[in-house]
Amino acid sequence: MTLKELIKPFQSDIDQFTSTYEDVMRSNIPLVDTIAKYLVKYKGKQLRPLLVVMTARLCGKPTEHTYTAAAVVELLHVASLVHDDVIDNSETRRGFASIKSKWTNKIAVLMGDYLLSKSLIGATKTDQLEVMRILATAAKRLTKGELFQLEKSKKLDLTETEYYELISDKTAALFTACTELGVVTSTQDEAHLNALSSFGENLGIAFQIKDDLLDYESKLSIIGKPAGSDILESKLTLPLIHSLNVADSKTSKALLKQIKKGLHKKDIKPIIQFVVDHGGLEYTREKAESYVQKAKDALSIFPDNEYKASLLNVVDYVTHRKK
Repeated sequence: MTLKELIKPFQSDIDQFTSTYEDVMRSNIPLVDTIAKYLVKYKGKQLRPLLVVMTARLCGKPTEHTYTAAAVVELLHVASLVHDDVIDNSETRRGFASIKSKWTNKIAVLMGDYLLSKSLIGATKTDQLEVMRILATAAKRLTKGELFQLEKSKKLDLTETEYYELISDKTAALFTACTELGVVTSTQDEAHLNALSSFGENLGIAFQIKDDLLDYESKLSIIGKPAGSDILESKLTLPLIHSLNVADSKTSKALLKQIKKGLHKKDIKPIIQFVVDHGGLEYTREKAESYVQKAKDALSIFPDNEYKASLLNVVDYVTHRKK
């Protein structure tokens, strides 16, 4: 199932989110509005706001606060991407020029700060302390994950356990925030909150594992970035971590030494072959599937209905997506 097909039953909810999102982002500063329009024009999958409204409908009925929550968590997500592009010196985002590339690093940093502040201000409009707590927790985890990744990219000693910790903060934190926000803006059921918090966390981890797998499998035209870009940026992800663990010590040490010295595009193909030869891709697929199953299991407390089915379809989308 495509993301477009997933959104279709919730189109009126997404339209309401979009209207709220544009209102929250708007300012009286011409440059900010110009960049904001650019960001809206080249918006991403909208998977995160979709999760907010889906979980709200599973637990009850979306409220005005639900759409505000969807907007502020998307603002936080976009703010983190704008900052990430500065940190990673990325010229493109989703196949289009990044903010730091189209404008400047300074403007990108300040725009990211602006979006973060608008997100936090927007959260206060719900008058729900729990909404603010969830958003602040997600922001803290995102920052923690980014700092941890920077530290590990220098040392190149990321273990598999640390990898899961990293992607839990860098990616799953926002998925968890989305599913929790859907619950707290539609019901007060603690069991539902716990179940959907687990669902969001495991879905987010599966999403990132799949993303890291795609970096080894996909072409530029599919995912908007060249295959092996994580390798060039000296990012150790699960396919390579596993392969280094199972290869003989001499080979692994030599490869790590090569990565530390700096890689070129010509080095990508041999490293991808190394990962293939040592079962890194198959192992990564198996791990992704284990988190997919955990996400599905978390929904077991809910009765079978169209909203539960939609969330299960999201899990399948994450598993089989090509970008």
